[in-house]
Amino acid sequence: MNRNTKQQTKTQQTKTHQKATVGQVRIIGGDWRGRKLPVRVQAGLRPTSDRIRETLFNWLQFEIAGARCLDAFAGSGALGFEALSRGARHVVFVEKSKDVACQLIDNGQWLKTEKAQVFNADTQAWLAQAVNELNEPFDIVFMDPPFNQGLVEPTLAKLLENDWLSNQAWLVIEQEKSLAWSSLLTEFELYREKTTAQTRIGLWRRQAKEE
Repeated sequence: MNRNTKQQTKTQQTKTHQKATVGQVRIIGGDWRGRKLPVRVQAGLRPTSDRIRETLFNWLQFEIAGARCLDAFAGSGALGFEALSRGARHVVFVEKSKDVACQLIDNGQWLKTEKAQVFNADTQAWLAQAVNELNEPFDIVFMDPPFNQGLVEPTLAKLLENDWLSNQAWLVIEQEKSLAWSSLLTEFELYREKTTAQTRIGLWRRQAKEE
């Protein structure tokens, strides 16, 4: 095999790899409606479907504008970018995979937004910081962790322990259909709930503490 043939083979392999590892999600509402964003395909990454996102953002339609949001297990970033498209003031994306986090950064740059902030970090470790370095709590948290890893409970614990949530914050939780809701949600009220074949989705609102 000559040098040119080797180079062509390598190029074809690279293109094949890219096709295998890049999918896409579509923003379904707001300023960027219809935009399609590349998504790095990795084990455990489960982009929220268009139908579920439509339902979630219908529930939150009066809460998104001006809200400060956290996409806690960002993955595709579908929820965070949808929130920005619909008027969120700022969205923090936390994603453990370096490749996936880099794709989120690229997508934010392509959308020409300065309202997206991406952290390449383990969500548990990031939330465990003793001090909220961002100095402002979140109004809405999207929590859609990989299934079968028991991540909902410790994530909730760290959100509460380290004052990441505003007094009337909203939580969007997606978890396995078979699981009961966490006992740590005692200071939250279940506002809406939906189930699919495998998933249980709940919108919870924190009850304001009395002074």
